[in-house]
Amino acid sequence: MNSNEKESIFNRHYFLDEAGDPVFYGQGKKIIIDGQGVSRNFILGMVKFNADLKRIKENVVRLQQEVINNPYFNNVGSINKKRNGHGFYFHATDDIPEVRMLFYNFIKSLDCEFEAIVGLKIPDLFIKKHNGNEKEFYADLLSHLLNDKLEFGSKIVLNIAKRGTSTRAENLELGLQKAVNRFVKLKPYSMVNTTVVFNVQEQTTEPLLNIADYFCWAVQRVFERGETRFYEYLKEKIKVIDLYDTENAITGKNIYTPENPLSEANKKCPLTT
Repeated sequence: MNSNEKESIFNRHYFLDEAGDPVFYGQGKKIIIDGQGVSRNFILGMVKFNADLKRIKENVVRLQQEVINNPYFNNVGSINKKRNGHGFYFHATDDIPEVRMLFYNFIKSLDCEFEAIVGLKIPDLFIKKHNGNEKEFYADLLSHLLNDKLEFGSKIVLNIAKRGTSTRAENLELGLQKAVNRFVKLKPYSMVNTTVVFNVQEQTTEPLLNIADYFCWAVQRVFERGETRFYEYLKEKIKVIDLYDTENAITGKNIYTPENPLSEANKKCPLTT
């Protein structure tokens, strides 16, 4: 395989994960946002690598083996549980601080880009815009990740971490259709000439999804806790759109880049219902 063929492969592949949850209701259609274990935001993010995917994957696997074989991590419950199950993989929520630092240092060394769409869970908007349907909520966020990639003129592969019901084929196809509709509305004289392929995988079998997970977690910590240190460490690689921040959207200030970074002020306060 020549260098141009390698480049075309990594340019066509994106690795997508989510943070938080799309849940609004508990029993009896009661709003449970801000309840224990329920997030205020739902985040979809995707990472694109600007280098040979095979080599990056090999390096992730090497780091996984380093963690498993390092005696410093002996008897760490979260590591042993994975080792004795499907095998150790990096997952920011579970990993202890030393492991997180190891993997964040690795991610910082990579030539990659990360985009995230953050959707604040607003009950009135959920009913009005998404018909009170979590599938439509998920699809709306996904469509915003996809719509600017629909005139690339080639095939792109979306490698997606399997997450319960949200990554079912019908949700993904709905998100793609919403992206197409938005693209046509915004660019009526342009052609949709990109083929999008969905490849839903387990975190345990696709190491590059571990990187998407860590990026998503860093962004989630800002919006849920006002904790910026993980985001700050990688911010030169990150673009975030706070989708339903209509006030700042007027001036484009709801788009966060290294020049307009996230801060503690992006923490969302509990919603009143």
